[in-house]
Amino acid sequence: MKKIMGWLGVVLLAGWGGAGTPAEVSPEDVLKGLIRAHPRLLMKNSDLIVLKARHATDPVLQRIVKDALADADRMLLKPPLEHVIPDGLRLLATSRDCLNRTIALGFAYRWTGDRRYARKGIENLLTVCAFSDWNPRHFLDTAEMSNAVGIGYDWFYDAMDAASRDTVRKGLIRLGLEAKELRPVFKCENNWNMVCNGGLVVGALAVAETDPQYARKIISRAIQFLPVAMDSYAPDGAWMEGPGYWHYATMYVVYMCAALDSALGRDFGISHTKGLDKSGYFNMYTIGPSGYALCFADAGSPTFNRLDKGAVVRGPAPILFWLARKYRNPDFSEAEHAVLASHHADALHAIWYQPPVGKSSPRSLDRYFDGRVPIFLARGSWTDPNTLWFGAKAGFNKVNHGHLDLGNFEIESGGVRWAIDMGADDYNMPGYFGKLRWTYYRLMSESHNVPLIEGKGQLPDGVAKVLEVHTNEASLRISIDLTHAYRDRVESLVRTVSMTDARTKIQVCDQLKVAKPTDWVWGMTTDAEIGIKGGVAVLKRNGKMLEVRILAPAGAVFSSESAEQPPPQKPNTGIRRLLVKVKAPAGDSRIQVEFSPRP
Repeated sequence: MKKIMGWLGVVLLAGWGGAGTPAEVSPEDVLKGLIRAHPRLLMKNSDLIVLKARHATDPVLQRIVKDALADADRMLLKPPLEHVIPDGLRLLATSRDCLNRTIALGFAYRWTGDRRYARKGIENLLTVCAFSDWNPRHFLDTAEMSNAVGIGYDWFYDAMDAASRDTVRKGLIRLGLEAKELRPVFKCENNWNMVCNGGLVVGALAVAETDPQYARKIISRAIQFLPVAMDSYAPDGAWMEGPGYWHYATMYVVYMCAALDSALGRDFGISHTKGLDKSGYFNMYTIGPSGYALCFADAGSPTFNRLDKGAVVRGPAPILFWLARKYRNPDFSEAEHAVLASHHADALHAIWYQPPVGKSSPRSLDRYFDGRVPIFLARGSWTDPNTLWFGAKAGFNKVNHGHLDLGNFEIESGGVRWAIDMGADDYNMPGYFGKLRWTYYRLMSESHNVPLIEGKGQLPDGVAKVLEVHTNEASLRISIDLTHAYRDRVESLVRTVSMTDARTKIQVCDQLKVAKPTDWVWGMTTDAEIGIKGGVAVLKRNGKMLEVRILAPAGAVFSSESAEQPPPQKPNTGIRRLLVKVKAPAGDSRIQVEFSPRP
């Protein structure tokens, strides 16, 4: 366990994987090298000059800037920001709106010199700095607002009169940097660590020349506590809270590192965290050919998008440009350019712009991400949108935002997500993050593509280890030991998910050993139309078909049931469960199911 030292002690930069020899810095030296002039966060004026020179001859950047300026024009028409907490807990909608407005308007002002953008941006800053608070009881709100106002204070600095500047500076300090601290959030193991530390670091850097005590304290604290969460990027860039929270957490790591680099010329080794340099691959591989993410850890799913407007869909992610630049890896920027070919860009794409290179290193069809929540992804092609794809996970059920879903798999073909995870339910339901968590259907094993033994799902403290992974073969697979998650009912349970027949079929094989005859259910969730004939099921959606066939045990048949639930849970309208129900004999047995796309 890392030793946490006091603010006034010497901060050791040990624990940053790959950082080399540990460095030392005292709080008094944290601001050494500070650029005192504004703007200094994310994009200095010298950076802007270079960007404009490139813009003159780069049509891709020209289109990105055009998109960014169009965003700013829309922001000019928006009504004043309001202190609104619609769910009684979170101010996040307002803080994120403030950040989006600040980035868009600030970039447009700096790019064009048009003071309309500055006036609107300053109006937004004065509005939020007049709020009674930034909702510190849900400290993500405070951290996000500190990030937004810090960037705004820096970017609009020369456009503000002295009185406005003083009001915004004092508001940032009073409502953000001096807000009542929920100290555990700064050293927790999840996304809160990066967001809370990162947002406050950016805010503190904005006022560091006039109020250096905040930056010294906040940066020192971040250096000490960030490894508690960021060590989870090791060894190869996966994020245990899923693709959606990967983007959220990593976004604030990037804001923080970019601000430290631009203001101080160093990020104290944060960017050397082991696995962070590879984390762009986690984003790239966990997105299926349909554009939807592998759904786990309170993420959203394709059906979640259609019914509840909340899927994790691979839209633009400008942090991939930053990661590509920082780690000199064109794989990340090329993946982002591919997305921008059909999506709107924003100002951060311009600020962290990386020109297309036309090609990158050959991309493997499969990738295994090790770590606390191992993930395996495999596909038939990177260029065919109808290709076969699957993702499967191991790990531990008590991970932040986790469900009882060890061994869960998702499948795509024909651009359709057939085996789905319905994703999160309403965070505000009673006990959602407490004692009632495992009573809600979307979080239980019963809604996931995992076995049920004796009518019950996995144990909340269950752990699943990967036994073997075979990649880059005509037949590839991952085997996951699920025994611990069902240890009160089984002697052993191993799931193997494989892609076979030259990557044209997928098989899921569960091997069970029990001491006595046991009821055993193999289940899969889908929003497709299901047609069943004995041991064969045909799924249909969007004019596409998938055949699902029971290979073992002999004589087993499919059945189906509704996944719909009563309020206050989300209704899951139209979603069904495809099931195989058997009585497992004492000893060894297996259920093996094959998935074959039909023309």
